[in-house]
Amino acid sequence: MHPAEAAEVRPGPSVTRRELRARRGRRPLGAAPWITAACWVLGVAILLYPTAAAWISQYNQSTLIGFYDRQVEHASPDGRTQIKNARAYNEALSSGVLLPAGANAPVGAGESRDSAARPYRSQLVTPSGMMARLRVPAIDLDLPIFHGTDDDTLLRGLGHLEGTSLPVGGASTRSVITGHRGLASAEMFTNLDRVRTGDTFTIETFGEVLTYRVKDVTVVAPEDTETLHQVAGEDLVTLITCTPLGVNSHRILVTGERITPTPPADVEAAGKPSAVPHFPWWIPAMIGAILLAVAYLRWAGRPISKSRAETRHIRSRERSE
Repeated sequence: MHPAEAAEVRPGPSVTRRELRARRGRRPLGAAPWITAACWVLGVAILLYPTAAAWISQYNQSTLIGFYDRQVEHASPDGRTQIKNARAYNEALSSGVLLPAGANAPVGAGESRDSAARPYRSQLVTPSGMMARLRVPAIDLDLPIFHGTDDDTLLRGLGHLEGTSLPVGGASTRSVITGHRGLASAEMFTNLDRVRTGDTFTIETFGEVLTYRVKDVTVVAPEDTETLHQVAGEDLVTLITCTPLGVNSHRILVTGERITPTPPADVEAAGKPSAVPHFPWWIPAMIGAILLAVAYLRWAGRPISKSRAETRHIRSRERSE
């Protein structure tokens, strides 16, 4: 070849394997993949929040229920005495003594016995404030019952309506238990409308187990209080919450009548740990969402193919020369 022609031939840039491996990095991730992954995880978290919050609430309530029997064993006065005092309190109510909401002791036109004139909140007392436990198998409900129906109480569990019979049973008594419905952070009485006539529920109070069979499910206006009055000779418990869900213009009343004797299965179940909540499926769902986000980010930043990496490197060398 002529020297001049040889001078005009310039060898192209060579690419060694080491240089190619060095150049074949992962794609630089811009803001878009990170924003997409974050939105995905955040969206799943928002969808799972009600389920997770309800599970945590149920877990806290089941923990409290687990301590209830031990608290009853060490209660002062002892459980039998507290049950006796509560029944005397109920007798005063059924004999015409009234207890307006917010009052501290029974008042009325007639005289009440000294044993029945004790303050409401001194009845069925435990260190945690829990007076009883309600189970409704038909809706998988197992919740603690506290004194009163103020907002703080109803965020912890169910509330016993002051002025109604304490949940210890007896003729001519009606205990009223209230609870929230439709809370984002707790289930409470959300599914109470699914309870049907013939279903049963139990109340455990200081070691005693009372079973009730639902005899009536009604919807009433808030001012209709006659449906909550005692019925002569009957042992009743009424569960009450708001309806329709999100509107809360009326009240659902689920009334049960005492079954005697208490079914052996309910007696055997007394004091056992709560079966609620069940396995927290929201945890693996959240973990799966995070893993999918990580997989997406790895895919978005996947290594550049060999041919494209070589082409980029050659073009870069040509520009530098």
